[in-house]
Amino acid sequence: MAERNRPGDDAAGERPEDESIDDVTADDARADDGDEELTRGGGTAVRERTDSGKGKATKERRRGRIGGFFREVVGELRKVIWPTRRELLTYTAVVIVFVAVMTTIVALLDYGFGKAILTTFGN
Repeated sequence: MAERNRPGDDAAGERPEDESIDDVTADDARADDGDEELTRGGGTAVRERTDSGKGKATKERRRGRIGGFFREVVGELRKVIWPTRRELLTYTAVVIVFVAVMTTIVALLDYGFGKAILTTFGN
């Protein structure tokens, strides 16, 4: 499997001998100015989500999320290919006929098995 080149790797894909993986991780976790802590894969977005003292989750944000959800729902419903009136009536008739046929088959089987049981074990 091919190795990916990382910052600090030389052209052959190997780290210089004086720099270990632990040193790179420790350096990446430290901030340049000492005030902010850098995090891998999160940065300031993670800090804002986990910072509970600032009260960022207001009613406006919640309304924005709910409103966004409904906007997306309406957008998806506009993509739906709705059946015409004729197609709708045809599909409805097919479903009703199918259900009636299946109900008749089940009722006949139930009646037949009931008669067979009563004949076998007596009344």
